Amino acid sequence: QVQLLESGGGLVQAGDSLRLSCAASGRTFNNYVMGWFRQAPGKEREFVAAISWCGGRTAYADSVKGRFTISRDNAKNTLSLQMNSLKPEDTAVYYCAADRRSIISIQSRYYDYWGQGTQVTVSS
Repeated sequence: QVQLLESGGGLVQAGDSLRLSCAASGRTFNNYVMGWFRQAPGKEREFVAAISWCGGRTAYADSVKGRFTISRDNAKNTLSLQMNSLKPEDTAVYYCAADRRSIISIQSRYYDYWGQGTQVTVSS
């Protein structure tokens, strides 16, 4: 079992930056592929970014590529998402998730553990 707790969300203006964090506790953090997903009102949850257990491989949704950076610190059991050049369409609840498998997936159904989410609102 892994417990995940996101933080760092808030209200910002378009063009601003925000850094989300996810603190993990429980089972060994570095055994898991980690991902960020988001869900806007009235829309399905969508993939944002993912990172391999060692941090050597990453994947991004096309909509955030070049603006968002995912990273992890296995010594501190934390996952981060640096979000730059934010747009109003980035407004959503952001979730971190853990996948017990060793390969990166962009599909939420493969992730076993989820945090409760943190709200990001970008005003125009």
